[in-house]
Amino acid sequence: MGRVAFSQTSGQLRSFLPKDGKEPRTGQHNDADDDTVPDSPPVDSITPNLRTPNVADFYRAKPVSNRRIHILGLGSVGKLVAHSLRTIPNPPPVTLIFGGWAPLNQWKESKQTLQFVVDGSVDRQAGYDAELAFHRRRYHGQELPVHGNDGNSTDSTSWQNQEPQVQDGESTEPITSLIVCTSTPFVLQSLSAVRHRLRADSVILFLQDGMGTIEEVNREIFPDPATRPRYMVGVNTHGLHGIKDDPFTTVHAGFGTISLGLLPHEREGGSRPFSPTPKFVPRRHLPLNSKSMDEHENESSEARSSFLWASNDRYLLRTLLRAPALCATAFSPPDLLQMQLERLAISSVINPLSVLLDARNGAILYNYNITRTMRLLLAETSLVIRSLPQLAYIPNVAQRFDTGRLETLVVNTAHRRRDNISTMLADVRAGQITEIDYINGWIVRKGEELGLQCLTNYVMVNLVKGKSRLIQSEMGDDVPFVQERAGEGAFHIREGETEA
Repeated sequence: MGRVAFSQTSGQLRSFLPKDGKEPRTGQHNDADDDTVPDSPPVDSITPNLRTPNVADFYRAKPVSNRRIHILGLGSVGKLVAHSLRTIPNPPPVTLIFGGWAPLNQWKESKQTLQFVVDGSVDRQAGYDAELAFHRRRYHGQELPVHGNDGNSTDSTSWQNQEPQVQDGESTEPITSLIVCTSTPFVLQSLSAVRHRLRADSVILFLQDGMGTIEEVNREIFPDPATRPRYMVGVNTHGLHGIKDDPFTTVHAGFGTISLGLLPHEREGGSRPFSPTPKFVPRRHLPLNSKSMDEHENESSEARSSFLWASNDRYLLRTLLRAPALCATAFSPPDLLQMQLERLAISSVINPLSVLLDARNGAILYNYNITRTMRLLLAETSLVIRSLPQLAYIPNVAQRFDTGRLETLVVNTAHRRRDNISTMLADVRAGQITEIDYINGWIVRKGEELGLQCLTNYVMVNLVKGKSRLIQSEMGDDVPFVQERAGEGAFHIREGETEA
């Protein structure tokens, strides 16, 4: 073979073969066998398509218009993300969106810092901006009109055809990158308050438990695909809880990860995001038609090329991947969907059972009767997931979502978080709305669409809702104890009698 030499002037590899391209035979002389290296052509004369592409030039081709990241919802997950974004080098501007005057004033009266507690050590981060966005009330699935300055609400028919109304104190500046960290039942209420600030090139990251949020947002908030923002979905496995006396402090109870993925948009042909056009129909039917391999390759390349990344999508994803505390990783839509379903299967067992038992996550372990209930729930969940058409062309779905493997995941998670209280149990104890409709309720609805009856999950949904309403009624019947007011007599309680 001909020798290969490295040219220092051009930084390229050069092959010393004869001009005819043939290697000389034994005994023949090659003019390139000497030690001298001929001068390489100047860099400008090199063909442009032979150059190595520059990564910086690739990202400069579509620069980000605005580096600011808005965070909607300041629960435990929202505070984790906001705190982590300020810890990276060259951090982006972060704006916290509050849902009312009370939390906004509480933030202004505080030190305006977010505290993150890990193994007893406290890390504080500052430099946040604050904005106001009133949550829009919804009743029976319909958004209520905003009251005007005179206190009278607009007509329902005329209000539905109007543009989103802006209340006093709310901003109208466009949002390019939004991270929604509110609880799943309040996503529509909070997102309605900022929908007038979102554009078609904006990107929204949803960090919620359960399934079905994207479908609701498309149906209620952004029904038009032409003006619909782009979506990203995240699956969070970090164990977090807040402190009652300090609303701006988060305790890291268990290390985890955040899996991120960009969903294909319908404007770029995202109706089939999980695979190219199927060559075979389900249930072992014959091919629909016969095509050559070249036609199949062109069809697959067109399906892949329609999945494009905008500048705001890349910027938000790169920024989150730079935060070490988040342990974020990017995945493709099919992989992310399977991670969501695994998370759903785990939550559909631990959350409702912990609510009914009113105990920590470890209470479901080493109990024969609870294990039988767990297996009934997982049998229905496994059947629904394995019947989803989105997973029909993904291999090993039956093994990944087998009932036995799902039970192993549930037991492992319950053992690792055995001393923690589930988020659903915390919501029930606080008298708040739970996420049961987006966990077990989603399984029931999907089962009905597929012709499957999930009776055990249906019972769990109603039992959790019943207990939640029972606690809400008890909290509503409580008599509050107030301090003595000036000019009023004190009340003294003695042996069941009251004296003024």
